[in-house]
Amino acid sequence: NVNRVTEKLFVKYRRLEDYLAVAPEELEQDIYQTGFYRQKAKSLRGAARVLLEEFDGVVPRTLPELLCLPGVARKTANVVAAELGDPQGVVVDTHVRRLSQRLGLTKHEDPVRIERDLVKLVPRADWGRFPHLLIWHGRRVCIARRPRCEDCVLNDLCPSARVWTAPPDSGRIGAPSMEEGT
Repeated sequence: NVNRVTEKLFVKYRRLEDYLAVAPEELEQDIYQTGFYRQKAKSLRGAARVLLEEFDGVVPRTLPELLCLPGVARKTANVVAAELGDPQGVVVDTHVRRLSQRLGLTKHEDPVRIERDLVKLVPRADWGRFPHLLIWHGRRVCIARRPRCEDCVLNDLCPSARVWTAPPDSGRIGAPSMEEGT
């Protein structure tokens, strides 16, 4: 939904000044479909103002600078930094959170703690790409309500896999042995 709205938005609003020149109600109407449109319109206008006044209209590249923009929290700052070619952390959205937990990469619920765990495990060169891999895997295979473990290339490594695949010569930890009368 956001992608559809922004496609039209970027045609109508070509410059930062355009977000400030329009009536707040018109901008709210333009982004209504995204939800929380009043707060988002306020943040868009605030970010445009800060970008113009403090950054000469150029989007900053560092997390501390990005976090100064109204409406920008850690996830958005990480997305922007990664898209600008300099990831400074790992983006943690709902898919990344869920898959990181399922794969046993973290036990945390808090996105900041999850990110701390992931940056220790994922090489810095892959910080920008890693979230995309998890997001696509989460949308196509490791679906929230109905994970398709039988189709997953990671099912032999995943502690949450709902299929049992034993290596040829050894049993999987926790799997019943043939002597136990499966």
